[in-house]
Amino acid sequence: MAASFLDDEVDNDDYYSLLNVRREATQDELKASYRRLCMLYHPDKHRDPELKKQAEQLFNLVHQAYEVLSDPQSRAIYDIYGKKGLEMEGWEVVERKRTAAEIREEFERLQREREERRLQQRTNPKGTISVGVDATELFDRYDEDFEDVPGSGFPQVEINRMHISQSIEAPLTATDTAILSGSLSTQNGNGGGSINLALRKVTSAKGWGELEFGAGDLQGPLFGLKVFRNLTPKCFFTTNCMLQFSSRGIRPGLTTMVARNLDKNTMGYIQWRWGIQSAMNTSIVRDTKNSHFTMQLQIAGLFGTVVEYGAERKVSRHSILGATVSVGVPQGVSLKIKLNRASQTYFFPIHLTDQLLPSAIFYATVGPLVIYVAMHRLIIKPYLRAQKEKELEKQRENASTDIVQKKQEAEAAVRLMQESVRRIIEAEESKMGLIILNAWYGKFVTDNSRKNEKVKVIDVTVPLQCLVKDSKLILTEASKAGLPGFYDPCIGEDKSLKILYQFRGVLHQVMSGDNEPLRIPKQSHKIEVDG
Repeated sequence: MAASFLDDEVDNDDYYSLLNVRREATQDELKASYRRLCMLYHPDKHRDPELKKQAEQLFNLVHQAYEVLSDPQSRAIYDIYGKKGLEMEGWEVVERKRTAAEIREEFERLQREREERRLQQRTNPKGTISVGVDATELFDRYDEDFEDVPGSGFPQVEINRMHISQSIEAPLTATDTAILSGSLSTQNGNGGGSINLALRKVTSAKGWGELEFGAGDLQGPLFGLKVFRNLTPKCFFTTNCMLQFSSRGIRPGLTTMVARNLDKNTMGYIQWRWGIQSAMNTSIVRDTKNSHFTMQLQIAGLFGTVVEYGAERKVSRHSILGATVSVGVPQGVSLKIKLNRASQTYFFPIHLTDQLLPSAIFYATVGPLVIYVAMHRLIIKPYLRAQKEKELEKQRENASTDIVQKKQEAEAAVRLMQESVRRIIEAEESKMGLIILNAWYGKFVTDNSRKNEKVKVIDVTVPLQCLVKDSKLILTEASKAGLPGFYDPCIGEDKSLKILYQFRGVLHQVMSGDNEPLRIPKQSHKIEVDG
């Protein structure tokens, strides 16, 4: 029963916002807020039948919120599961004899069990498709030797190699995983395939080890051992030992890499490879929220040197597009285009020239950048904007019934507040205290480029004045849509609260984010008043 509940979406109605208290509020703070709202919404204070009915509904809602938050067990369940957790019956988590700490421990146990079930069912498929392109005639055709070749009027671009690989994971236990992978390759008309089996074991929170066995028609049996270990919180290393069996005998190989965090978004790597295709390289990778940049220097063998630089950028929720330029001796200049889509990788290495031609380096660097900017403005950006609007529209449709109900509750609350607000204003005016002149909540458009976009705000002057006490207005760190007299006028969009108020006879204005705490008159600035 518990497992099925955990798979459902949790109801996130915020009782803390309704009572305008912190999530760490003490019993005294809860009681003070509850008493104040009870005085405002008590049905006996209203003679009009319609207002009395509305007051009764809001009074019951406030009472329900206070009952939940004032009880330690109910509050712990609500903090973890929301309202749905409180509605469950016969579930061992909701035993009244349990303390809040015991309830949280039970929740963590159920979460672990849920992750283990998901682990048993997950295969984590990964695939790579690589298509090698030979475009050397685009640049090498201008050589003197090439000009004498008959029929060389138009450069040829050929696909000279392809590689396809796929892997799946099979969790055996919480610490053991089997990985099965296979690949097919073809180059210049010749091809073959291989299959590999790896067994990975997590030895501790700091490391894991992996045994690999492989075989194929392009290579003989393969045996490998890989070890990963965290040296410090900012540094780790991996070592991969490999034995390749072939008709020429046993070919050993060893690859070691050390990596370290240089700052919050930058990693530095040093890798040394001995044996098959010996090389040493160092690279710097900078990864931010929206971009990925790499810079690599590789020394292959005794005379080979490669410099690589590139960048990646997230173009949609599940897609990352990247380009890398490789310049080296003796292989020349190459451009590598990569697209990651979920767990699939599409790789297109394009060989431009066997020589170090400045023109090839220039076009390999500038060309992808120009193409990306054009695609981003003409295709990607309009597509993402349309997708976002589509998701928001779907979200609004799903919540349309709830929006109408919340709006009616907010309007009813405002009507019930009128008399209390009148008394609060009279008291504040007598001592030149805090008067809320105007207040709006919702989406404001301040960017001139979006001036045609519709403003979606509601008037919350009365609800905020009702919350003024002792010439102060204090709002907690929670969405303001849950405050009495408020509702969400633009679901799924960024919202703010704008207040124009008077304090000590001086006019002030303040703008606050939806989830930001607010305290006035301290957080304010004076503005000029016309006339």
